[in-house]
Amino acid sequence: MLGRYRLNGDDVDSLELKALVVTRGVNISPLVFERFSGSHRVSPPGDPTACDCFLLPDGSVVHAANVGERSPFALGVGEDGKPVLKYAGRDLTQVELPPATAFYEQRTSSGVPFKGTAVLQGLDVLSFFYLWPCDYAKAGFACQFCNAGGYTQALAAAGKALSPSPSARDVAEIVDYAVNREPVASYVQITGGSSMDSKAEVGKVVEMLREIDRVAGLGNVEGEILVYTSPPADPAIIADVFDAGADRVACDIEVWNPNYAARITPGKWRFAGRERQLATLEFIAERYGPNRACSAFVVGVEPADSFLEGARYLGERGIVPIASVWLPHGRPVEGKAEAPGLDFYRKVIDGLAEIYDRYGCEPPGDAGFNVCLCRDTWRHRRKRRRCSCSGSGSPGAGQSW
Repeated sequence: MLGRYRLNGDDVDSLELKALVVTRGVNISPLVFERFSGSHRVSPPGDPTACDCFLLPDGSVVHAANVGERSPFALGVGEDGKPVLKYAGRDLTQVELPPATAFYEQRTSSGVPFKGTAVLQGLDVLSFFYLWPCDYAKAGFACQFCNAGGYTQALAAAGKALSPSPSARDVAEIVDYAVNREPVASYVQITGGSSMDSKAEVGKVVEMLREIDRVAGLGNVEGEILVYTSPPADPAIIADVFDAGADRVACDIEVWNPNYAARITPGKWRFAGRERQLATLEFIAERYGPNRACSAFVVGVEPADSFLEGARYLGERGIVPIASVWLPHGRPVEGKAEAPGLDFYRKVIDGLAEIYDRYGCEPPGDAGFNVCLCRDTWRHRRKRRRCSCSGSGSPGAGQSW
């Protein structure tokens, strides 16, 4: 059941609260680490590499970016000794932290640390978020919102060495640990989509999947394996990724409006292009059926109507739109580092709920992802359709919470 909260005299539900916390970040009290580091998954203040999160009472997974006192939201310890989310200094709701894990203390047999190579999201997702330096960033065309791409672009421009990439064996050993040795993940996300040589990228992913099967056993992944990859010139080679064991394949459009996309995602727009993106996604949907192709959008960098137009276009064709919330405290976009207001996210959530329900789109995951609104919205899609336009007096774009 959707939780409901009172903020600034406005009634918000748990999906809206998630969007606000993700975009505004939180001020995590050192007491949280002191009290819960032995029993729960929480990193020391100032360490973003473990992808901290918490769960709202309805189970929504919320990313907890520690931005300090810049945020009106705080994660602290309540009088009962349990973790609590605060707003403007007052307790808002009790929350849950994921259980402790030894995952981030591990290294592969070749010495590659798990930490910095992969992250655990929510309660059941293992994500490989940046498996190799982005080709677009190396060429000077990083996506504006991408922290890793921006870092790669700066290193390449300065002529400095780029970070080494983990091998297929490293990836397989990390999956083996998270799925078999200390079962902390049921879903595996392999994130590519940043190569100019898309055929070679498909080959890399196929090698990883085969090595995962040899080392960990694909059959031991209880949920799904979701692969993000670049759109190849010949969409038919995506069949190799499915044949190697992927359950779903995503090709990220990220920004639907062509004018925004050309500026915000210059490398993808210039070297991959919308035509190849759509051809790949439509090939998957036609060959493998609905819900096997996905595409993430970065929600908050273009108007809500524009995002929903793209999401509907995909949903009508059996392709799942994934709503990944832009983190303005990461990198500015179009010179701005301030998220839209609550009305924007209400429109996005209601529109996405309608699209998921109307076209039978089911996004990946179970408990949900840290910064994505998709699984939470899908879970409450019919409730949102019945109760859209909840609350009043919400701030517009640019107004602070």
